[in-house]
Amino acid sequence: MALRKGILIVFEGIDGSGKSTQVQLLKNRLREMRLPFRSFREPTRGKWGKKIRQKARRAGSLTPEQELELFLRDRRENVRRNLRPALAAKKIVLLDRYYFSTIAYQGARGIDPDKIRAANEEFAVIPDLVFILDLDPRKGLGRIEGRSVREAHFEQEERLVKVREIFLGLKGRMFVHLDGGLPADELGRKIFSRVLPLIRKVS
Repeated sequence: MALRKGILIVFEGIDGSGKSTQVQLLKNRLREMRLPFRSFREPTRGKWGKKIRQKARRAGSLTPEQELELFLRDRRENVRRNLRPALAAKKIVLLDRYYFSTIAYQGARGIDPDKIRAANEEFAVIPDLVFILDLDPRKGLGRIEGRSVREAHFEQEERLVKVREIFLGLKGRMFVHLDGGLPADELGRKIFSRVLPLIRKVS
């Protein structure tokens, strides 16, 4: 099925909230419908994304401002190389984390969230839909306990409480707040019920 324009759908929330699972479920749906799509995540696997991951494993190795600058550099590259081309090709773009995560995480470290948002929206593509999957930080940490690579700096419960508060404060037409504690299939159905009207609008 051809689309008249591209669509950008973003998944946000603390680690363990189910973002990656829901991206995969939506990819499966889109594949079944034979819709053109691309899927990306941030931080990327590029030069700046790799640096972010390396630094994140060592708590306190970056100031909040240095951290923010790395995320901005990584995102500029992602927007230029991946997001804009895929949207120009009239594809549905699924993105696991975007600048709203930067607003929440670096905001929790003391940088003004409004300034972070303004800096990003100077160059970033504004999404059509942003799903914010809400989950208690303790539950989120419990879900990711078995992961082989832990980014300790971003996974401190006290900080995640602040991160969650900032996520919950994001309001507007593009934002859809959902309970990340729901069973994955049920949550997936709720997400698809919001995505389908958007697809029909551009089909």
